[in-house]
Amino acid sequence: MSFSVDVKDNNSIIRCMVEKLDTMNAPDLKSQFVLLSKNGDNNLIVDLSQVKYCDSSGLSALLVGNRLAKENKGKLIIFGLQSAVEKIISISQLDTVFQIVLNEENALLKS
Repeated sequence: MSFSVDVKDNNSIIRCMVEKLDTMNAPDLKSQFVLLSKNGDNNLIVDLSQVKYCDSSGLSALLVGNRLAKENKGKLIIFGLQSAVEKIISISQLDTVFQIVLNEENALLKS
């Protein structure tokens, strides 16, 4: 399984258990976001600590999650960025779109 979901304090924590968030598994992440949104889960926390590489389809999946969370009056928070993933998010100027924190504790505090 590429992703798991834990619920903690009205937050859905999506753990990405892949090294590459790319065209092979980004559609699964998008589907996970859609499913959570339909279930009324509007505060999404994404753990990217195991992800070492992310391409445009991975970024697109994260943008879908961000849009769905905002549509439901919630938020998407990302934590655990590896340097290569942080760099691609920064180059894409998505660091101004996503709420990014260092760890799960901070994500839970911000939710």
